[in-house]
Amino acid sequence: MIVLMNSSKTLDFQKSRISKHTIPEFLKDSEMIVRELHKLSESEFSKLMGISEKLTKLNMERYAKWQTPFNLSEAKQALLAFKGDIYAGMETEHYTRRDLEYAQNHLRILSGLHGILRPLDLIQLYRLEMATKLTTPRGKNLYSFWGTQINESLKALLKKEGSGLLVNLCSAEYFKAIKPQLLEATVITPVFKEFKNGSYRIVAIYAKKARGFMCNFIIRNHLKRVEDLKSFNVEGYRFNKKISSDYEWIFARKT
Repeated sequence: MIVLMNSSKTLDFQKSRISKHTIPEFLKDSEMIVRELHKLSESEFSKLMGISEKLTKLNMERYAKWQTPFNLSEAKQALLAFKGDIYAGMETEHYTRRDLEYAQNHLRILSGLHGILRPLDLIQLYRLEMATKLTTPRGKNLYSFWGTQINESLKALLKKEGSGLLVNLCSAEYFKAIKPQLLEATVITPVFKEFKNGSYRIVAIYAKKARGFMCNFIIRNHLKRVEDLKSFNVEGYRFNKKISSDYEWIFARKT
């Protein structure tokens, strides 16, 4: 079973508590993206990212300093660096060596800048969402830039891992970078809903956190079987068989 999550805009770059790390698979491609970003004026950068003047200056400074090779003095392991709503449900500060090894083998994180990351891959400070319409020699947006590379990486991993099962805990924005029909795998998508006033609905902020809770549940318990996801019972969410389908599993709670 391979689990897929997305990156976060919020980062924590306090010193890492571990030294073990790996290098992103598509770092040369990331360098190409950074070179295109360096060509932008401040106003172009702000418009592209849809951010304030203050955030524009901060992130342009980050990209000005962004350079390879990565090392632990300026970079941090992706799983330990990402914060934000989806990572609020993760207990990474308590992960054991075995937890991190499990995550390294079973979790992949989608990133606008890096394509796909292993948990222990080093990243430097950056901001770049997958839906960004950055023009590069490969096309007019990052979906075009990454093409089938992410799929090829996932397909090889799924073949090596052997289960043929992918658990999708990504946002819709990031999962658009995936072409499921090319993976030759079964994709299970957990969906988190709130039951209120007689109906079930998705509340984005809660759903983001719940995806993090689910990922944390998988890692801390070193799950091997996708069926074990149905025992998930965190923050009141429980598997609801009646409103689930074969490939979209609904976890709901009353609010």
